[in-house]
Amino acid sequence: MADSRRGRVTRETRETQIRLTLDLDGQGSVRLTTGVPFLDHMLTLFAAHGLFDLDVEAQGDLEVDAHHTVEDLGICLGQALSRALGERQGIRRYGHAVVPMDEARAAVTLDLSNRPFLVYHTPPMSSRVGQFETQLVPEFLRAFCQHGGITLHIEVPCGANTHHILEAIFKALGRALDEATAFDRRRRGVPSSKGSL
Repeated sequence: MADSRRGRVTRETRETQIRLTLDLDGQGSVRLTTGVPFLDHMLTLFAAHGLFDLDVEAQGDLEVDAHHTVEDLGICLGQALSRALGERQGIRRYGHAVVPMDEARAAVTLDLSNRPFLVYHTPPMSSRVGQFETQLVPEFLRAFCQHGGITLHIEVPCGANTHHILEAIFKALGRALDEATAFDRRRRGVPSSKGSL
């Protein structure tokens, strides 16, 4: 087993400059500077409930809108996860969590399969929470899945308050990913009958 499961990513484009570090065996500490306050809030919940240490410095073309910054942060978080997992030996691989937030309830089920896929079912939501466009959430999650090698199913069967719905999703995502990345002491090698992921 690896002594340190930490992934570091630097991404520089004409639209964004991002430095991100993810430690899977952390304590839930965060240091976030993205320029997108609502996303900072969601990533704080993700890290706190998954017990991941997350350090992010991002600058993006927010004068256009937040799309490039949010999507590229999803890319970087997925890449950092993949680097932290390495060959994915000894992990549980699957994770599931259900989290209520007042009237909302989110269920997140995931597989660290190296086969990216996103299923995202929610009730109708407001187009914005503050200045944040809620349609950017599936963009972030899709990029995270694609670059992290994750099959991710998000189902929100009930919820009326958009903030509550999104908060429940990110809390559940942290808990489910913590479960999937945890080591199974009985497991030797990669958790697949094929011998590879």
